[in-house]
Amino acid sequence: MTTATDTTDTIGSAQTFPQLIRAAAAHYGDEPAVILSGEGLETERLSFTELERASAELARALLAHGAGKGARIGVIAGNGPFFVTAFAAIARMGGVAVPISTMIRANELVRVLRQSDVGGLIVQRTFLATDYVQRLVEALPDLGPGKDATLRIAAAPYLRWIASTGEDLPPTILDLKALTAKAASVEEALLIEVEAEVSPSDQMVEIYTSGSMALPKGVKHNHGPVLLRTHYLRGKLGPQQGQKLPAALPMFWVGGLMMALLPNLAAGATTMCTERTLRNSRMAMGSVLADEDIGAMAGVKVIWGLGMSETLGPYAYGNELRAPGYPLCAPMDHFADGYEVRVADAENRPSPEGEGGEIQIRGYGVTPGLHKLSRDLFFTPDGFYRTGDMGLFQGSRLLFTGRNGDMIKTSGSNVSPAEVEFEMQQLEGVQSAYVVGLPDQERGQIVVAAVVTGDEAVDFADVEAKLRQRLSSYKVPRAYVAIRREEVPLLHSNKVARREIVAMLEAKLGRAATKK
Repeated sequence: MTTATDTTDTIGSAQTFPQLIRAAAAHYGDEPAVILSGEGLETERLSFTELERASAELARALLAHGAGKGARIGVIAGNGPFFVTAFAAIARMGGVAVPISTMIRANELVRVLRQSDVGGLIVQRTFLATDYVQRLVEALPDLGPGKDATLRIAAAPYLRWIASTGEDLPPTILDLKALTAKAASVEEALLIEVEAEVSPSDQMVEIYTSGSMALPKGVKHNHGPVLLRTHYLRGKLGPQQGQKLPAALPMFWVGGLMMALLPNLAAGATTMCTERTLRNSRMAMGSVLADEDIGAMAGVKVIWGLGMSETLGPYAYGNELRAPGYPLCAPMDHFADGYEVRVADAENRPSPEGEGGEIQIRGYGVTPGLHKLSRDLFFTPDGFYRTGDMGLFQGSRLLFTGRNGDMIKTSGSNVSPAEVEFEMQQLEGVQSAYVVGLPDQERGQIVVAAVVTGDEAVDFADVEAKLRQRLSSYKVPRAYVAIRREEVPLLHSNKVARREIVAMLEAKLGRAATKK
């Protein structure tokens, strides 16, 4: 019989999370693994040894509480030792960790809890001045009047328990300290045997994400692919033992998990956490970058192209930041190990070179499926994932042209928002532009733009005149609205929420805009 310790001889050979966490503790010991710091916050720190011990204790507590292989356990927490310990505990005892965004509102939370089928939930009591116990009670009113912590809630029918920190917990929510105390009834030897039965083909994590028009979707990933990608991204990103590296993205996203935490754990680097992350910054994904944004990216180690939750982060990278005429994404000159990428037409047939189509991808690192959703909704018959991204090949170089569905149809002609945004951002005073289509009885849609300007006002009549020199007339926006950078609506994934921009412009422009 194989035991967990037989398979953790080196970090680089780890194929499951239990193997990784034990090997990292053995290699890096008392060096810091995770540090949380920030203004007004007491610094929290866990060494690799302490992380292994704390997560082992919580894993044994979960086993004592009745969790087993495949148990679906949610985590609501910000970046820091709390999140990392909970995530590690669930993964190493064979459960499925379901990280949930700390930005989630009550109505969204109900949908995620129901869709995800989580049986348990570990909650950081407060984060960025939000009381998540209060938010849970708001989302699930049955928690308020309940008498004990064994849950039976129709809105989240599989949810059986919630554990949190802090005082004055309602009787329906367990004190996390009391839950952890149950670890004493499960010996370390049993945890080792449990870890030995965690297979690379077992599900490890489920990332919840949503598009601008979709309900939450749970993206499944197994231990083997997660560990393979961890080793690959460690090599590409280059974290070094003892190096202190910031976690720029939340760890409940695949970005923070795969581009920071897991490669850092494998390398022995310290993951530096703050409560505020890139989600609170001014740079949004999926939009044309302004010059100042491009300048901030100077000196990056790898120029990443496309990636998504379904591919465990970026699967392509380029030799330059932007190709002329394709402002949304780095040209993709290289693809990560284990991925096969094609551009296909509406019938899923590979498109000839130079002809556009949907970017489709398959390989070991691609999600095996989405929770409770039929595979044929997202995969082609020959196993390619339909990304919804559009592109074309020029030789071996893949160029991204936009998202399927972003295209504006006006008077029978197609308008690419990216093309118009790129031209607008070449004009003085325009920092960023977000181009969308508004409904119009005569034309089907009209092109309009939300514009982030500098400190001085921009003459939109002059902008329009210059655009008419650069673009076909049907591509030139027929209305403009100046907005502040902080007004740009973002999804939880830090992508621009184009549906919200449409609603914003409809409200600001009114019906008159559709008649111009």
